[in-house]
Amino acid sequence: MNLPTVQFTKEQEVFREEVRAFLQGELQKGTFQTKCDSWLSGSDPGFSKLIAEQGWIGMTWPKEYGGAERSSIDRYILTEEFLAIGAPVAAHWFADRQTGPLLLRFGTDYQKNFFLPQIVKGECFFAIGLSEPNSGSDLASVRTKAEKVEGGWIVNGAKTWTSNAQDAHYMVTLVRTEPVSEKKHQGLSQLIINLKSEGVTITPIRYLTGEHHFNDVFFDNVFVPDEMVVGTLGNGWAQGLAELAYERSGPERILSTFPLLNEALEELKRQQDFEGLTEASKLIAELWSLRNLSIGVAKVLEEGGEVSVPAALVKSIGTKFEQKIPEVVRLLLNVYPQLQADRALDRYLAESTLHAPGFTIRGGTSEVLYGIIAKGVLAG
Repeated sequence: MNLPTVQFTKEQEVFREEVRAFLQGELQKGTFQTKCDSWLSGSDPGFSKLIAEQGWIGMTWPKEYGGAERSSIDRYILTEEFLAIGAPVAAHWFADRQTGPLLLRFGTDYQKNFFLPQIVKGECFFAIGLSEPNSGSDLASVRTKAEKVEGGWIVNGAKTWTSNAQDAHYMVTLVRTEPVSEKKHQGLSQLIINLKSEGVTITPIRYLTGEHHFNDVFFDNVFVPDEMVVGTLGNGWAQGLAELAYERSGPERILSTFPLLNEALEELKRQQDFEGLTEASKLIAELWSLRNLSIGVAKVLEEGGEVSVPAALVKSIGTKFEQKIPEVVRLLLNVYPQLQADRALDRYLAESTLHAPGFTIRGGTSEVLYGIIAKGVLAG
């Protein structure tokens, strides 16, 4: 594995300060409240619209679709600042992170012209339809079927653990368009399904906190027009894997519990607990290494390189790091975790502890990622 190191330019540091000042201003105005794991559980369409007005959705995309043609490193800086302050960015997250890049690479001209400008304006949100009930981590065992009819496809089946489908307008859905063969990765395709279509039912799966951002999504004879097929029929598996590279390598895989770590460090400083600070500083060293790995993957993605193995590495190590933070904080400080606590440290620890079990599952379990890494190592 050979990843580049990245040094931020003076212009990029100025951009970071611009983003930081904006977010601090909105925080002080009460537009949002800092929250751990905000990229998945902090869905606020109004705040996403505010972000769009800054030109910060689809910022790396071509100008002809409303993008700003900025670098992936600029976007990385933006994402870091969102996560560090725990801003509610979940509503537009998947459209910005995955759907846009997927359509730019595999979409038709119609799909690019119809969807991308709406996404950039914060007016169109997407969910990702991959996991299915009773399939565990075997993504290739897709049973949701699309059968050809005149002018389109009829879809029947179900998806589960679908994040923020309740706020999304559309779903990029992996379906089986050919009968199952010995090679079950074949015969899969990606369709864009309008979640307001007749026959679509969305039901919540409550988190340990009682919050709602996971869903079951059921399809009962849902019609999808031909123009909503993404890329090549039967190539859905390869397209989906390319899409997952964007999902697994970003700073969201290492910074979900950063607001808790940051608040804990401030508390240790207030208490002048130098022994505790020494222990907590070990987390900073781990974070710095993971961050450099993640930025290196972002740079390779920008240059069109293959990143499936290092992206799996970032996800597998990074999510375990995210889980470690609440455990270390619990041992270092006197805390009383409550979701409605007045003290930020208590509130962040409750959020982190209750969300942490899902970190190593969502986006591919650790066991699946170990398989990808092992195959990559053996392939040389």
